[in-house]
Amino acid sequence: MHNPMSRRAMLRASGVSLSLPLLEAMHPAIGSEPPEQPKRMVLICSSLGFLPKSLFPRTPGADYELTEYLKILQQHRGDFTLFSGLSHPDQSGKEPHDTEMTFLTAAANPGLGGFKNTVSVDQVAAMHLGHTTRFSSMTMGSNTRESQSYDSNGVMLPADCRPSEIFSKLFLSGSQRAQKRQRQQLVEGRSILDAVGDQTKALNRRISGGDRKQLTEYYEAIRSAEKDLSASDQWLDRPKPTVNMEIPMDTLDPSELTGKIKGLLNLIPLILQTDSTRVVSLLIQDHQAVHNMPGVQSGHHQLSHHGGDPSKISQLKIIESGILSTFSDLLTKLGDTTEQGSRLLDQTAVLFGSNLGSANAHDPRNLPIMVAGGEYQHGRYVAHDRNDNTPLCNLFVTLLQRMGVETDQFATSNGALEII
Repeated sequence: MHNPMSRRAMLRASGVSLSLPLLEAMHPAIGSEPPEQPKRMVLICSSLGFLPKSLFPRTPGADYELTEYLKILQQHRGDFTLFSGLSHPDQSGKEPHDTEMTFLTAAANPGLGGFKNTVSVDQVAAMHLGHTTRFSSMTMGSNTRESQSYDSNGVMLPADCRPSEIFSKLFLSGSQRAQKRQRQQLVEGRSILDAVGDQTKALNRRISGGDRKQLTEYYEAIRSAEKDLSASDQWLDRPKPTVNMEIPMDTLDPSELTGKIKGLLNLIPLILQTDSTRVVSLLIQDHQAVHNMPGVQSGHHQLSHHGGDPSKISQLKIIESGILSTFSDLLTKLGDTTEQGSRLLDQTAVLFGSNLGSANAHDPRNLPIMVAGGEYQHGRYVAHDRNDNTPLCNLFVTLLQRMGVETDQFATSNGALEII
């Protein structure tokens, strides 16, 4: 009789525990359907863009020529698709860089009077998955707590920007006192919701039909919150994954751009492999510093407004090449990590791009967008109309459908974008 092992089975001896990888013994009996491999989503945005002439080839298709930047990704040519001619409509905002807020939401006119952001694509996927994993999503920032992730109320979710804190949250168990305090907070949260529920039910007997509808929606929000609390409580009783890795050192100096990015990207394969979450976003920010790179004498933001100055463009290329190199390293790690006989990269759709098509002109059109992995057919440059851009949200719909979200629309989409 075949009794499959739990995926979370562990080896224990002399107080030492070690999580097991996914083994054949964890599969169902022969003849039954094997477990479906989880789908993952990683969204990375470099907020100051990339020089279009150094990135985009002259001709689309599978035989595109390698540009200066694409040579950095040459070894992964068969694992990603490059897009041009994608953007969000109506992105004129209060400040030139306000499109950072809407890269994952597509909300119109960011920062202008009356603006309210909307839910981001990563959080739609996270809400669909719920508490399948310990964390429904992981939001990272390369320098600050600012992020591009927004909940269903349009509220920004703060980013984690220190690898050591992310590692501790994911893989280290707190003291008994800390765990007791966390559990008590959950209990207190649930008791507050119960009290609110009693009060709203009392009100329900004394109000109009319109107000009753509004309160019904409120009840649903309460029940959703209670469900989240209950699921969080269950995870407190489960051991965190044990990983063969030391707590990473934080790169605190903002001038060390690539060091800070690498520290975060190095955690992503580990996060996904341990199934700690299946949705990760990272915002590569303006560090407001002169980066410690040979040949760079000015800040990234200043250089992005190069005005055609050859010296500034030369320095900007050094910085942007460094960022692309960290992305290449991530693809290598995801490709080298296997799960159930396939690469982790094949189970992970990675979107990499920017909210600006031209940082020099603060232009949010013709965004540089790449999609890697996800078992899509890659190796092509797909050029959409540069004058009449295709909604970037069409691509978001495709990524959401891959994650199992039953939808044919997200924000400003008018269809799904095929990746072939």
